[in-house]
Amino acid sequence: MIVGLTYNLKKRNSEVEDWDAEFDSPQTVMSIRSAIEQAGHETVLFEAIPERIHDLVDAGCEIVFNFAEGLQGRGREAQIPAILSFLGIPFTGSDEVALGIALDKTVTKQLVAAGGIATPRFQLVNKTTRKLKRDLRFPLIIKPNAEGSSKGIRDNSVVHCEEQAISLLRNITSVYPGNFIIEEFVEGREVTVGLLGNGESLRVLPILETLFPKEDNFYSFRVKKNSDVLLNYSCPAELDRSTHQKIERSARMIFGILGLKDVARMDFRIANNGTPFFLEANPIPGLAPGFSDLPRICEAAGIAYEELIVTILNTAMIRHELLVPSTVGVR
Repeated sequence: MIVGLTYNLKKRNSEVEDWDAEFDSPQTVMSIRSAIEQAGHETVLFEAIPERIHDLVDAGCEIVFNFAEGLQGRGREAQIPAILSFLGIPFTGSDEVALGIALDKTVTKQLVAAGGIATPRFQLVNKTTRKLKRDLRFPLIIKPNAEGSSKGIRDNSVVHCEEQAISLLRNITSVYPGNFIIEEFVEGREVTVGLLGNGESLRVLPILETLFPKEDNFYSFRVKKNSDVLLNYSCPAELDRSTHQKIERSARMIFGILGLKDVARMDFRIANNGTPFFLEANPIPGLAPGFSDLPRICEAAGIAYEELIVTILNTAMIRHELLVPSTVGVR
């Protein structure tokens, strides 16, 4: 088949260090392209910028492998899928509605909490905020409400009093547009869950635990950028059976609640009392080989990088009735 690849490239042309943190390197794009071409398909590259959008109409793509993050706005991850849906071109991953919901941390948490899944208490704020909700318990963590890849999360983003919180908000709202979420910081372990498939074939991959150093016990942008030297990982995570089952069951439920498709990654913190708390869902998980969490999880599960990419593609092709189910499967 002719498979389009939609993506955003890192540019390094902004004064804000993490401006393009969600975007991909040319090496990641070429790795995905190579995996798809090794499976016998032809690929066409489309950087998700306005100048290239009209090319989608003329390329004759039978399906698009979408890992574009979009350029701006709260609904940026939904931009390319919305265009593809309008053009009637099938694509991998979740649709524009699910992507718009999942990028908004507050809306996601409201839906997940309504489904009976534990998530830390929170407050949505903007640069005019001067008071915090009385029921929030310190420490708190402050994050942009609609960003990923630890954008806007600094070394001092965990605060221990209202004065610290308001001071930090005054500082970072001058750099990052949009609202912020203030969330109770869960002291404990952090785990990541990868999912592949749809419906009855949805598979929860081995759970990965991020092992932080004592002085850096959360994913600030500095820690994430230097994760290869600062962090260690355990996959599968050493969890008791009850906790493992709670996290896996929650991940499956969240996948359905948000209407996700084909692939996703979700983050949880396990409190010291053993309660897992949902943090956020990423329906366009990073696919950088040897760096991103999902490829790392798959490697631990014995799934080669090329197999991961082709499985995402084949799963979407089955969903769009471009492939019969018997021709796809992950070990």
